[in-house]
Amino acid sequence: GAEAAESGVPLLKGSALLRSLPPRPCCGARAAAPAWRRGGRRGAARSLERFHARQLRVSPHVLGHSKAHVGRVVAELVSAAKAQGLQPGPLALSLRGDFVRIGSAYEQHKVRSPDCFDILVPLRLPPHLEPQPRSADGLGPCGAFVCGLRARDGWKRRCRPFAEGFCVELQGRSHLSSGLVLRWFQGHLQRCLGAVRYRLQERCRVSLSNCPGHPPTLHILPCSDYVCCHISMAVRLIPAIPLGDALYLTALPPEGPRACLAPEALWGLNASRQEQRLLGWLKEQAPASSCHLKCLQILKGLRDLRGQSLEEPFCSQWGWVLSSYILKTALFSLLLRGPLEAWDERFLVERLEDLVLYLRDCLRKQVLMDFFLGNTSIPEAVASPRFLREAAPVNLLSAFDGPVLELVAFQLLSTWVQAPHIIRMYSSARSLRPLPAPCRPMAEGEREPQAQ
Repeated sequence: GAEAAESGVPLLKGSALLRSLPPRPCCGARAAAPAWRRGGRRGAARSLERFHARQLRVSPHVLGHSKAHVGRVVAELVSAAKAQGLQPGPLALSLRGDFVRIGSAYEQHKVRSPDCFDILVPLRLPPHLEPQPRSADGLGPCGAFVCGLRARDGWKRRCRPFAEGFCVELQGRSHLSSGLVLRWFQGHLQRCLGAVRYRLQERCRVSLSNCPGHPPTLHILPCSDYVCCHISMAVRLIPAIPLGDALYLTALPPEGPRACLAPEALWGLNASRQEQRLLGWLKEQAPASSCHLKCLQILKGLRDLRGQSLEEPFCSQWGWVLSSYILKTALFSLLLRGPLEAWDERFLVERLEDLVLYLRDCLRKQVLMDFFLGNTSIPEAVASPRFLREAAPVNLLSAFDGPVLELVAFQLLSTWVQAPHIIRMYSSARSLRPLPAPCRPMAEGEREPQAQ
């Protein structure tokens, strides 16, 4: 197929080559090193360090100013949206009034430019209603949830406006709809943007773009600041249903490897705060010069460069299979195999190769378990909530076809073997594939999406 053509190897032949590759060595043993690695560990380390320093590393100075801009503007918007949300009365959805910083920009492994951020915006259900999540067995991808509502008998009659605006019937029961909540959230923020824009007009220009099925994106362009930090920023504002213990339900992305039977009713579980706690614990336990986050950044950088040479549909499959969440999950699993002293900066090349080979093995076996769902072996210091410990384990690769995973495994190992060549070949700006056109920002007064 088209996805195999780029590799120069037909799909079945590529799978055969994969099976002929040597298995991952035991801890401490080394696989047959790529030619560029056999030239010397120091030379290999210098090549990867140069790639990291010149193309991936984000300036802490610029990142700090960007995060400060984002925090101030989002705080203004959330405050305005909370105040306006109180007007319809107690039987409507509203904002809790705070926001949660998540993603690579706040976990110290962001790459390239500090211009994209993710923010969770917790919502508040009407009084006497509590979310009751359960696994969406057979209705969506592995790890998806549906959200029932727990309340006294007759809640639907008393809260009819809420039920009609935000719930769908599923298997004879009323469930909170991720699609309806998302559309309400998009429209609610748009209605509040005018007041925020006026208050911030001397500090920055702001606009909001809405794409169907996606969280709204807040665009921020500072009007005055240090010259080096005068960059445009995009902030994904993700509506989230709090479950307690810093767990949230968020809408599943509309795109994915397989279609869902009831996409409007499906939710994903967000455990970003638990990830941040684990990263904090690892930072305390690992050597001060640990390279585990640098390994993650370099692997993300190589993934992105390799993706520039791939054609559709394999290009999208490559990005889905090697998503940042899957790469981070593999890193967590490998780190806790220990010892953490082995992740000292001196062993950057060896640890990065271990991570590539571990991922290769997971792809060939078609199994990589979610690190938090159903995992009872998380370090006690991280304090995993009971809901996570008792959840059914989730295989993050179960949604992908075997031949796709085999081809990704083959391309991943090929990318590692050819890393210096790929860095040279695809690092120039002219070789980068243009990004899709962004959604058009909605002008003030334009009709907002209506909650059905």
